[in-house]
Amino acid sequence: MSVHICGIRHHGPGSARALSAALAALQPDCLLIEGPPDAQAIAPLMMEATMQPPVALLIYLPDAPHRAVYYPFTDFSPEWQALRYGFSREIPTRFFDLPQSIQFACAPAETAQQTAAMPATPVHPSPDPFALLAEAAGFPDHEAWWELQIEQRQDTTEVFTAVHEAMQALRAGAPPPQGNEALREASMRQHIRAAMSENFQTIAVVCGAWHTPALQLEDAATPSAKADAALLKGLPRVTVTATWIPWTNSRLALRSGYGAGITSPGWYAHLWQAPDRVTIRWMARVAQVLRAEGLDASAANVIEAVRLAEALAALRGLPMPGLTEMHEATQTVLCRGEETPMRLIRTRIEIGEALGAVPPATPAVPLLRDLTAQQRRLRLEMTAEIKTLDLDQRKVIDLTRSYLLHRLRILQIEWGKPYQAAKSAQGTFHEIWQLQWQVEFAVAIIEANVWGNTVEAAATAYARHLASTTRTLPQLTALLHQVMLAALPTALDDVLAQVQDQAAVAADVRHLMLALPPLTEAARYTDVRQTKSALLLPVISALFERVLIGLLPACQSLDDDAAATMTESIAAVQTSLLRLEDPQFTAAWQGILARVIDDEGIHGLVRGVCCRLLLEAGILTSVELERHARHALSSATPATQAAAWIEGVLRGNGEVVLAQDGLWQALDTWVCDLSADHFVGALPLLRRAFAQFDASVRQRMGTKVKHLSTAGTAPPLPGTASDHVPIDVARADLTLPILARLLGVSQ
Repeated sequence: MSVHICGIRHHGPGSARALSAALAALQPDCLLIEGPPDAQAIAPLMMEATMQPPVALLIYLPDAPHRAVYYPFTDFSPEWQALRYGFSREIPTRFFDLPQSIQFACAPAETAQQTAAMPATPVHPSPDPFALLAEAAGFPDHEAWWELQIEQRQDTTEVFTAVHEAMQALRAGAPPPQGNEALREASMRQHIRAAMSENFQTIAVVCGAWHTPALQLEDAATPSAKADAALLKGLPRVTVTATWIPWTNSRLALRSGYGAGITSPGWYAHLWQAPDRVTIRWMARVAQVLRAEGLDASAANVIEAVRLAEALAALRGLPMPGLTEMHEATQTVLCRGEETPMRLIRTRIEIGEALGAVPPATPAVPLLRDLTAQQRRLRLEMTAEIKTLDLDQRKVIDLTRSYLLHRLRILQIEWGKPYQAAKSAQGTFHEIWQLQWQVEFAVAIIEANVWGNTVEAAATAYARHLASTTRTLPQLTALLHQVMLAALPTALDDVLAQVQDQAAVAADVRHLMLALPPLTEAARYTDVRQTKSALLLPVISALFERVLIGLLPACQSLDDDAAATMTESIAAVQTSLLRLEDPQFTAAWQGILARVIDDEGIHGLVRGVCCRLLLEAGILTSVELERHARHALSSATPATQAAAWIEGVLRGNGEVVLAQDGLWQALDTWVCDLSADHFVGALPLLRRAFAQFDASVRQRMGTKVKHLSTAGTAPPLPGTASDHVPIDVARADLTLPILARLLGVSQ
């Protein structure tokens, strides 16, 4: 009987290749692999043809799914190759770590929650041993050391012996394991002893390299079976559930926060999949990515990049180019020294966004099964890449897709995010989404299953729950809009009732104002969905009447911050009225704005914004604007209030105010009359007011003020008729036949 311990690095293709060779030579009759025994029953699913790495084992508490851990695997994970070896040969293949049912029970709830999306097989408590070995060898980057020692090694016969000796030396100076680490290693030793008691002749043990010295049972320093049994005796347990979920290469990367991650999973996948002609194939992939983005990457450039990478490896005494040499050659030749294309290559192929797949037989909660069935029926691809989806809601399939995505958003599963309002020339029928599936959604779906077994049922129940617990009117109206977009009629009645109740007692005018946009958007843009949008009009009318009554008192005695908040609320009401296009509402709103601009007790910013809105609506004439400007910029008005009024009236399109000579004359006079101290105080506000315009508009504004101060009248604006030479009628007539043909009309 013999026990062979193979210390590997998680997700190392060199370890995977060496392990495959070692197993082929050993021909073990029992395999023990570091992993959760809780998942032993579903481990054979990995042999299904539809299982496509990267994937992960997910272990979670059924009553608290947010307490979960993941065990990621990909093609080049040594554990994955060991599992395939064992199951394909039908030899006993077991996980032999400390069960997660014990680890969850022993860990505080907060600690277990924080382990979500982190490795369930954590790295050793001391610094990364490979980093320590790299530092001792004089390598500043342990990835470069690992590539040289393992990935580029041709002879792997003694690699596990060397790894064991190195770990033994590192652990000799480290303190003995404590806490969970000590429990894990004790459990591993007990599993090895159990396998030995079953009289297997050749037992292969696959574990993280750090653990190898602790699993040498013949070593006198190794704790005895009695000591391990005493340490593990009486440990509490909880019920856990295990399943397989898709994973991505990017989640294997160190930048994602994964503790056992690697810097370049895409590069490691390339080393595993293309062990021969590594350099040529890699550079060809780089060129393909660059060409897809419209960048030059000729065959000659690829050849030169390959030659440079191989020359760098030869100069450095390496058997083959590593990722460092690939970087330097790529940036020098293919990217012409530019950093931006290198970031693209880093994201697309060095890390990658490949999403794995799990077989249909994988255990799943009913909600996930319903979502998967709808995803297949609606032909929505679950991919880690960002995809743009344009939905025409006049089509049944697109409308159903929209319902699904909106229902998932209510459940806080943002597979799709709307990033552009659909108000194009084609009408209000289009929605544009960005789709990106994330591995964290697996846990979110498990958590959401408590609300229902189908997406529609869960979204309905959760929306009703939110309606009963939400206490602010803007949040309720936003929820009402979401429910209408998701076509949840049962939830709609409950949310609408809550909105009506809250609107009847709401005292904050700003909340009433901010509650209007979601309601008006739902009433205006959901006709294609055949929802109960008509039910919203009485609610909108009641809210609007209360806004009209409370606006003037709410605008009194505002400080600068409160005034800025009030202008946002006023803009929200203005946007709502533009959507509704109701003449009575619009007239009443403009009437109250006219009262605001005449009230000297209201903050200058608020009055300025209201002036601007009335000017754009054509209610305020140029003469009236000049009168208000001279009054707001009079010497009796504090400089800060005058500057705030200017900031408000200048908001929006600069072309509108450029034509207001009276405003500019009043502004010029006011600036000239400011004392030095008042000018310094008002200058930051003036800079902020004009900063919203681009350089060309500001230049035209400066030219206008310059002519006003020198000539007393404004010059004609560039682009107006007076700025051009007289029209030659005879020459102009020659263009009429051509224009008629272009426009398709008869002369």
